Amino acid sequence: MHHLTAIIAAGGSGTRMNAGVNKQYLQLLDKPVLVHTLDLFERSPLVNEIIVVVPKDEIEHCKKEIIKPLGFTKIERIVGGGAERQDSVYNGLTALDDSCEYVAVHDGARPLLTSETLSRVVMEGFRHGAAVAAVPLKDTIKTGNTEGFVTGTPERSGIWTVQTPQVFEKGLLVRAYEYARRVSFVGTDDSMLVEKLGAPVKLVLGDYENIKITTQEDMVVASQILTWRREKDEGGDGL
Repeated sequence: MHHLTAIIAAGGSGTRMNAGVNKQYLQLLDKPVLVHTLDLFERSPLVNEIIVVVPKDEIEHCKKEIIKPLGFTKIERIVGGGAERQDSVYNGLTALDDSCEYVAVHDGARPLLTSETLSRVVMEGFRHGAAVAAVPLKDTIKTGNTEGFVTGTPERSGIWTVQTPQVFEKGLLVRAYEYARRVSFVGTDDSMLVEKLGAPVKLVLGDYENIKITTQEDMVVASQILTWRREKDEGGDGL
């Protein structure tokens, strides 16, 4: 099995939450959002080590309040983030050990990732060198002009909503990030940087429940999903 390092990008400020605290530390049922995320990667036999990227001024807080008390053993380093998510992931890449062969990048604010989805993406990443979790678009989409009128209705078949985790061969992802820095290219996700090199990226079926916590409404939905999952695991009907 290949050596896989997970970079957990938890550098966002979560200003849209209006909670006065980084959204990664908000309590989601019985534990903070970030802990739900880290738990899955800690338990996965496919993951060898974890690098957590947080805002620089939160490194000590994360160590004292999240990492040490909960006994995570795979977390090798906590790295300070940058101005943008892309900068934060790059900082995580610079902290990789030489033994690392593949990298899984995941948003710290996606606490509902399942082990099944993680495994699918990792195995396809090993097979193809680049793989991303994604789900087919459900809604009809429109293009519009600056005045707010519809200019077209693209065919939605073949359009996917991309999530994390995204898994890449280490050398490929490092080259993609270094190239993006040289040409000042900013992508909205890691796979865009790899695509910029002309490398193929495999779409892997993700999970519609694998939402990213961005607003207070997302916290409500996430709580409901977790409650349903636990009731289902305990033998209830999940309703």
